[in-house]
Amino acid sequence: MPTMDLRGLSPAPVTAFTRDGEVDYPANARIAKWLAGMDGVKSLVILGHAGEGTFLTEEERLKLIRTYFEAVDGRVPIIAGITGEGTRVAAEEAKKCKSAGATGALVYPNHGWLRFGFQKGAPQDRYKAIWQESGLQCILFQYPDATKASYDLDTQLAIATQDGVVATKNGVRNMKRWYVEIPELKKANPNLQILSCHDEWLLPTMFDVDGLLVGYGNITPELLIDLIEAGKAQNYPEARRIFERLLPVTRAVYHRGSHMEGTVALKLGLVHRGVLDHATIREPLKNLGEKAEAEIFAAFDAAGIGRVEQLLAAE
Repeated sequence: MPTMDLRGLSPAPVTAFTRDGEVDYPANARIAKWLAGMDGVKSLVILGHAGEGTFLTEEERLKLIRTYFEAVDGRVPIIAGITGEGTRVAAEEAKKCKSAGATGALVYPNHGWLRFGFQKGAPQDRYKAIWQESGLQCILFQYPDATKASYDLDTQLAIATQDGVVATKNGVRNMKRWYVEIPELKKANPNLQILSCHDEWLLPTMFDVDGLLVGYGNITPELLIDLIEAGKAQNYPEARRIFERLLPVTRAVYHRGSHMEGTVALKLGLVHRGVLDHATIREPLKNLGEKAEAEIFAAFDAAGIGRVEQLLAAE
């Protein structure tokens, strides 16, 4: 199987629900078709944080993969967030995702590590088991420096040079580490695709990456594709211009009290753009309230980001 080409934008879509809280598969197919139809979108990454993946049942997760697989009709690979706690559990989860139509795996750390840290060698074994059992191409997920699940450089290098690992989604949110560790990863595996997930501050990382893997890709994919191109061209003035245009949206969606609020804000953004009819979420997420909704809508207006007319016309 050819290696996934992720050198562009990989949005991490939200999961659309009906108003009574069930997964709305037609609405999710609509999101998939819209995003996959854009030049510059390289994959769709579902069942992660932005997609409320851990709030879905196994049956819902697998049906959502099948929905996306059918909707994109081979245009881009589907990457599934793998979140199972135990190594064997994660490997079994990955096998089922592969059978449902996934090509890749965004491998989350065992979430017990967020509190207690990880034992040396355990992360490497997690990736090895997922690759060997499922054949899903793996993305190394680097968590923020503030967590105990953020991998040290030696662990990252060990994972990045394993069979089946094709990219890293780096969200370390510590630029001292970024500027030291990214060059070392590139040196160890020149074919490793470097993807930033710094939704809150994209500009500082845009000139060192192959692409973006971000929830932000839900709401402004057109501008993020342009931002990636400016970064690859080392065109700082153009990248800065796009960044400044996006800044009201960045503040309204991601400069909030909790990163979890960003998922709710993403759905409100999609409502404003006409992609979703409503922003229904699942517990433990909470609605942001009318004031926040007005702020988010106003931010899109300030950035000149309007409704997705071609999507509406197609329906």
